[in-house]
Amino acid sequence: MPESNRSLIARIDSLTLLLYLILVVIGLLSVFSVEYNSTDVGIFLKGKSYTSQTIFFGISLFVGIVILFTDSKAFASGAFLAYFLGILLLVLTIFLGKNVKGSHSWLQIGPMAFQPGEICKIFTALALAKFLSLSETNFHTLRHRIIAVSMALLPCILIILQNETGLALVYFSFILALYREGLPNSILIIGFSTVALAITTLLLSQLTIFLLLSAIAGLFTWLLWKRLLINRQLRFVLIGSYGVALLFSQIIVPFTFKKVLQGYQIQRIYSMLGQEVPEAYMKAEDIAKMQVGKKKDDNYNVKQSKIAIGSGGLLGKGFLNGTSTKNNFVPEQHTDFIFCSIGEQFGFVGSALLILLYVGLMIRISILAERQRSTFSRVYAYSVASILFFHFAINIAMTIGLAPVIGITLPLLSYGGSSLLSFSCMIFILLRLDADRAVLIR
Repeated sequence: MPESNRSLIARIDSLTLLLYLILVVIGLLSVFSVEYNSTDVGIFLKGKSYTSQTIFFGISLFVGIVILFTDSKAFASGAFLAYFLGILLLVLTIFLGKNVKGSHSWLQIGPMAFQPGEICKIFTALALAKFLSLSETNFHTLRHRIIAVSMALLPCILIILQNETGLALVYFSFILALYREGLPNSILIIGFSTVALAITTLLLSQLTIFLLLSAIAGLFTWLLWKRLLINRQLRFVLIGSYGVALLFSQIIVPFTFKKVLQGYQIQRIYSMLGQEVPEAYMKAEDIAKMQVGKKKDDNYNVKQSKIAIGSGGLLGKGFLNGTSTKNNFVPEQHTDFIFCSIGEQFGFVGSALLILLYVGLMIRISILAERQRSTFSRVYAYSVASILFFHFAINIAMTIGLAPVIGITLPLLSYGGSSLLSFSCMIFILLRLDADRAVLIR
């Protein structure tokens, strides 16, 4: 082996690679555990999800090796072109997408089907890193901040048009990477305030919200006036904030629930809040089914998930002994609800160890990010960590009933070729950039 290749291999961060491999192997075993039967005549059987996932893992490793031996500067030079192609694929998917469980986010090319939204996460991370690393970019200006945020949210809008809400929400994770690069604290404050106002709007009546917002605005005005801090600029901010909050709570949230969200999505959001869906937000078909007693329990997945995880106790039932997951009581148990198999078979201890592995991987990626000489490599690394965090946090939260079920996979564990390949590519690109961390990449 040439010396240059030896030096490259020596520069690859072994801890990140090891954590990646451990999580993928746990994923393969988890998918295997929910599908394997003692009556099966072999292990790798045709038509089994764990067989396909093993093949996807082999493909991911091959692509990863190709990435490791690619010039690291190629990722920066081709970032904008890749982003443009990703956007083009997302637009095509809106019109040509394959219908899978109500969404049109899958593109069929011959015998192969994949989600462009999964692959576009990589392209968006590279494009953002490229934009922020340009010498003419000044991220402290409003114009460049708007451009960066728009680059992150454009794929999100296109994926929402494909009726794939869960995957679209992941693109908000790029806000965390941008925050590291200088996005002001006010953005996070506005974000958390919006979420809090949305939840409050769902729990209280519109009249109550109107009176509450008016009282808060009046209190702030009185306090500022009493301290002689009120001026034209502050009046503008107060009036503007009050108006936006009213618009959001009185018009945007009701419109979204009545015209945008599907019935099952509304049911899951209210189930998470411990509330019944108000009749104003019920769809006509749901009301009709309720009247004849045939309304489907849209919270069934979460209920069965909690039963499976809770039945594992402290140490679990043991590998291949998960009765709930093996007997198909938990829908989507090998994809969105793969965490149930860990909880049932290995209990609280096994679940905690898995969470520690994820946290360890994200901390390690953050350490890699901070040691980069190049802005491009640092922004890309934080983008990868942010995407991992969103997938990890939301997936586990929805399996235990702390978040609505929105179809977000558990990174490297859930079954799915597009998901495994995209996360593998993200991590291997990061390893390749980190191997050249002494090089200034733009």
